[in-house]
Amino acid sequence: MTIDAFGITFHLGAFDLPLRYYGIILVTGMFVGGYLSSLEARRKGQNPDLVWDAILWALIAGLVGARLWHILTPPPSMLGGAEARDTLWYFSHPLDALDVRNGGLGLPGAVAGGLLGLYLFTRRHKLSFAVWADIAAPGLALGQAIGRWGNFVNQELYGLPTTLPWGITITTVRPEPFTDPALRFHPLFLYESLGNLLICLALLYLARRYAAWLKSGDLILIYLLFYPVLRFFLEFIRLDSSQLFGVNANQALMVIVALLSALALYNRHRVVRRHQLKARQAE
Repeated sequence: MTIDAFGITFHLGAFDLPLRYYGIILVTGMFVGGYLSSLEARRKGQNPDLVWDAILWALIAGLVGARLWHILTPPPSMLGGAEARDTLWYFSHPLDALDVRNGGLGLPGAVAGGLLGLYLFTRRHKLSFAVWADIAAPGLALGQAIGRWGNFVNQELYGLPTTLPWGITITTVRPEPFTDPALRFHPLFLYESLGNLLICLALLYLARRYAAWLKSGDLILIYLLFYPVLRFFLEFIRLDSSQLFGVNANQALMVIVALLSALALYNRHRVVRRHQLKARQAE
């Protein structure tokens, strides 16, 4: 058995079985988030056991979406040098496209894929997607808050250099011109983890405080408003951001998702207010 900074490797004869801390943290986030969603399902009068069945669908679709997002929007660090890997390279090397250990995953694709998986699950079992998306929303945010610590273990997802006392040292490869080993960087993973934890708490509060006002599907729309806003601003200090046609791909997507979610929330409740006004006038 070999232990290093990234995990444990079990030596089984001629075979090596690596157990990475990154994977352990992601699985932990999935189970903790799933447990929270099961509590929300019970609170809403739904079968909490269905949460674990739904997670399997969301996990598979989320992994596919996360890998596709990475392939379609590779970071600049992967586009240079002798081993450059852009989108066209992956299309010509499909087996490497399946190797998630080489290149990574993209969270926007994971969220989109996970929601698609949940939608397919609810369709198959004749359940309300809006109700179950609301059940999933706080757990999703909590799972992200925990999962981001996997980036700390891998020494990735860090920001610009900083002199703040909580700046972190990076011992892995750093992009130009930030190669000075004395530099410390913004712990972007920490900022996003704390932000997701606050989003989780906000969703739980809103679901209880404004239960009479919220409609089914509102909670997931609020998540799709809050998280994109958080991610949009964090991208300003992120190093190695994915670019698409010269634009930060993640920021562009976050703006679109946040605006569409805000518009959907406004329109849904504008219709409700209009009906309430007509009812009062009829009295």
